[in-house]
Amino acid sequence: MIETIRPLIAKHLNRILSIRWDIHKNPELSKEERKTAALVADILRETGMEVRTSVGGHGVLGVLRGRLPGGTVALRADMDALPMEEKTGLPDASFVKGVMHACGHDVHTAMVLGAALALAEMKDSLPGTVKFIFQPAEENNPEGGAPAMIREGVLKNPDVDALFGMHVWPALETGVVSTRPGALMGASDRLFLTISGRGAHGSEPENGIDAIAITAQVITALQTIVSRNVSPLDSAVVTLGTISGGDRYNVIAGEVRMEGTVRTVTPEIQDRMPGRIRSIAEGVAEGMGGGCSMDYVKGYPPLMNDPGLAERTIGKLKGILGPDHVVTAEKPALGGEDFSFFSREVPSLFLWLGCRPAGVTKEEMAPLHNNRFVPDEKAIPLGVEVLVFCALDFLESRKGEGERK
Repeated sequence: MIETIRPLIAKHLNRILSIRWDIHKNPELSKEERKTAALVADILRETGMEVRTSVGGHGVLGVLRGRLPGGTVALRADMDALPMEEKTGLPDASFVKGVMHACGHDVHTAMVLGAALALAEMKDSLPGTVKFIFQPAEENNPEGGAPAMIREGVLKNPDVDALFGMHVWPALETGVVSTRPGALMGASDRLFLTISGRGAHGSEPENGIDAIAITAQVITALQTIVSRNVSPLDSAVVTLGTISGGDRYNVIAGEVRMEGTVRTVTPEIQDRMPGRIRSIAEGVAEGMGGGCSMDYVKGYPPLMNDPGLAERTIGKLKGILGPDHVVTAEKPALGGEDFSFFSREVPSLFLWLGCRPAGVTKEEMAPLHNNRFVPDEKAIPLGVEVLVFCALDFLESRKGEGERK
């Protein structure tokens, strides 16, 4: 199989790289991916496959039906960029002021398009159907772009039996692919707290209830949730990223507002966090004579890889890439990823693709969501190869089966 895949990828590689840079130079924010979606749809139409546009916003779906009977597999890419000013200094840097592909979605889109170009040439021998899902608004937490595509039937007609996705990963060196069974990435929730006290003159604290003093105690107490309410074998983070309160240096603050994020890796702990946070924050505030109101917004759920699909794919990839190039991740990352919504609907596998150039240390490599992030272009053909292999290998395992309607 791999002997067939690699020449096809090599044939289309220059175009795949060109597509990546075209998207990189013309980034679009969440829910604004019009030009990117149009480019994707045009390339898919060239292959002769069925194409749907405006799926769940600016989403695009390509459907490639092989000539032989079989199951249905899907490959997914995200298309949106971030509101950041690029500072890479590259000649092909973003042409759009204040917008940048700092999370590698340009690479993801180009790789899945590359997989589409390669698999379209194998249509006559393809046992089943491949769906190519190009998703908008991945960065639009807590809503995301996946739920709308799911509601509009992207996983139906025919029903998807397995779904694969991939993310460039600067912690891993180019040439390495990593994943794991079960939790791979965390839930990403939003937290809003308002501490209320009573304002007074700074020289007369006995006449006020200091919301800033209460806030300090609340912040300290919230950190005990992770250290005392979550097993050391699990992962969780409670981060308060903004604090706003007080009007003047000599006035006791009557109100403080905080905003933060809560990250967990299991649905059970995600469900437990709002109640525990509310109990502690309200208890501390009331104990000090004040009050607390909370708004907790659940965002992306944990990304859960199907155990059977993960174990099978890891074993197969080690056979074709070599055991040193396929790593089972020791633990999940706490970054959110709305591929997680898909993974709750169908058996799914998400992989990390190493994109740190040889000779560059982890400390030297700009991380994701950094305005100097530049993934190694040499990782792209490997990413396409892995995606194509995953699709073909799964279809071969279902060879001869009929489509699920």
